[in-house]
Amino acid sequence: MSPSPPSPRGPPPQTVEIVIEVPRGGWLKPSSTGELDYVSPLPCPFNYGCVPALPSGDGDPLDAVLLGPSRARGHRQQARVWGIVRFLDAGQIDDKLICAQHPPTRRQRWLVSSFFTVYARAKGALNRLRGRHGPTRMLGLELIE
Repeated sequence: MSPSPPSPRGPPPQTVEIVIEVPRGGWLKPSSTGELDYVSPLPCPFNYGCVPALPSGDGDPLDAVLLGPSRARGHRQQARVWGIVRFLDAGQIDDKLICAQHPPTRRQRWLVSSFFTVYARAKGALNRLRGRHGPTRMLGLELIE
């Protein structure tokens, strides 16, 4: 039986293995097939990747943020899950895990929240250009104690 993605009804695993797709400071986000999917309007303030062992609602691996020093694309790392970014992408749930070796600082939480607020606006515009309908927005940030 495979693990299920996090949901409002169930907690995520305590630790996960993340594969980095966008190093901290990067601008280019690849799709699950490796092709360029998105150019960010601002550099990513954290490492962005996925958890291959956890599928998201669309079947792709679940997205994850890895706080801390920049890691190379393709780097794999075990990290603790400290929270979840609740996110809608074209009306579909597209949550992201917040992972780090240590609890996120207030500044790191602000960076994650601010980045995904701006990201949602830009991604919503891109979705409309691609003919994808439905709201795209950050719904909130949930911390796990």
